[in-house]
Amino acid sequence: MGADKNGEPGAGFIALGICETLAKSAVELGWKNPTPIQEQSIPHSLEGKDVIGLAQTGSGKTGAFALPILEALLKKPQPFFGLVLSPTRELAIQIAEQFEALGATISLKCATLVGGVDMMAQSILLAKRPHVIVGTPGRVVDHLTNTKGFNLRSLKALVLDEADRLLNLDFEQEIDQILKVAPVEGRRTMLFSATMTSKVAKLQRACLSNPVKVEVSSKYQTVDTLRQQYVFVPAKYKDCYSTYALNELAGSTCMIFTRTCEATRKLALLLRNLGFDAIPIHGKLSQPKRLGALNKFKAGERSILVCTDVASRGLDIPSVDLVLNYDIPINSKDYVHRVGRTARAGRSGRAISIVTQYDVELFQKIEHLIGTKMEQFPAEEDAVLLLLERVSEAQRIATMQVRESDFKKGGGKKRAGADGDDGHAADAHGGFNKKRKSRQ
Repeated sequence: MGADKNGEPGAGFIALGICETLAKSAVELGWKNPTPIQEQSIPHSLEGKDVIGLAQTGSGKTGAFALPILEALLKKPQPFFGLVLSPTRELAIQIAEQFEALGATISLKCATLVGGVDMMAQSILLAKRPHVIVGTPGRVVDHLTNTKGFNLRSLKALVLDEADRLLNLDFEQEIDQILKVAPVEGRRTMLFSATMTSKVAKLQRACLSNPVKVEVSSKYQTVDTLRQQYVFVPAKYKDCYSTYALNELAGSTCMIFTRTCEATRKLALLLRNLGFDAIPIHGKLSQPKRLGALNKFKAGERSILVCTDVASRGLDIPSVDLVLNYDIPINSKDYVHRVGRTARAGRSGRAISIVTQYDVELFQKIEHLIGTKMEQFPAEEDAVLLLLERVSEAQRIATMQVRESDFKKGGGKKRAGADGDDGHAADAHGGFNKKRKSRQ
C-alpha cells in the first residue's frame, strides 16, 4: 500500500502524479492510500500508455482508471472524452457514482447508459455533452445507432472493465461495433479483468497498442481469513440443508448464489415462507427493483441477498458474513469472485458450498483451482431432516406463488412479493408463516 510519507491526506495519490484536488476527493471517498493496482497502473495511464490491469474484485480498479481520466480532463476538458464499458447495469451505475464523487469539485458531467431506463431520458443527458459516459455495451450501441448527434469521434479514453465478464456475457459483437466507430489515434485504452482468458487476450490484441501489463495477483487466491466449507447432500434435500445452515448461522448477513434467475426467484420466496428476510436480485427484475433490493441489503433492512452471478462481480456491497453457494458455479473462477464478497479488508468470513451428487466434478475443479481442500460443514442429518416437513410446505407455497405470478403477468394485478422481489410473500398469501404460528 502507498504510504502517506508526508502524513498529509492524499499524499500517496499525489506521489503517483494525481493533482491535489483529485487526491483530496479520493480521500473523501474513503481511499486513504492507493491500492497496489492503482500504484502500478496510474503512472502508466498518466503517460498516455494503454494498460491491461489484472486484479481481483475489490482491489480498487475503478480508481485505477477514473483518476487518470479525470486528471487528463482537468488539463484539457472536452465532451465525450471518456467511455467506460461495464458488463452489468448495477456496476455501471456504481462506477458512474464514483466518477461523479471524484469529479464533484471539477464540475464533471457524467452520463450513465444502461438498459431498463428510458432511452429518451438518456438522450437528453447526452445532449448536455457529458465528459464521461459509463454504460453497458448494448445500450451504448443503441444510442450510437439511434441518438442524433451522439458519436465517439472525439473519444480520448476507453475503458473495458471486468473484460472477462463482458465477453462471457456475449457482448463481443457490441464491443466490435463500438471499436469500429472509436478513433484509434490519440486514444488511450485501459482493460481491466480479474482473469486473463483467451477471449480477453484476443480483445487485447484488437484494441490495445503496446500495452503495459499490470498484474496484482496471478494466482486464483482466496484470502486467509476466509473459512471455506462444503456439505455433501442428496439433491432432493438441498433446500433442507441450506435452511439448516442459515439457521445455524442466524444473525449473519448472507449472499446466496444460484445459477438461474428462476432459481433465485423461487429460493427467495421459499426462504421468506420460512421466515427469513431474503430478497432476490437477478437479470429479469426491472432496474428500479434491482437497485431497490441492493439498497435494502446494503442498508441492513434485509439480511439475505439471493442472487445470480450478475451480482457477484464488482458491486459495492460491504463485506458479508456468509456466502452460500446454493448452486456450484459451472466456471470455477466464478467461485473466487463469489466468495470475494466475504472476508474483505482483513475481516473474517465464511463460505459454504452445497454439493449434490451432480456437482462433485465441478467442486473438485474449484478445489484444484484455489489449491485448497475445503473442510466439511458439520450438519447432523437427523437435525436436518426434522426440517423436511416445514421446508416441503414452504416449497409448495413458493411454487404456487411463482405460478400465480406467471399467470397474472398476462393481465390483472400481480400480488406484491409474488416474484420474491419484496413484500412479505408468505404473509400476503396467508401461507406458511401463519400456519407455522398456528402449530406452535
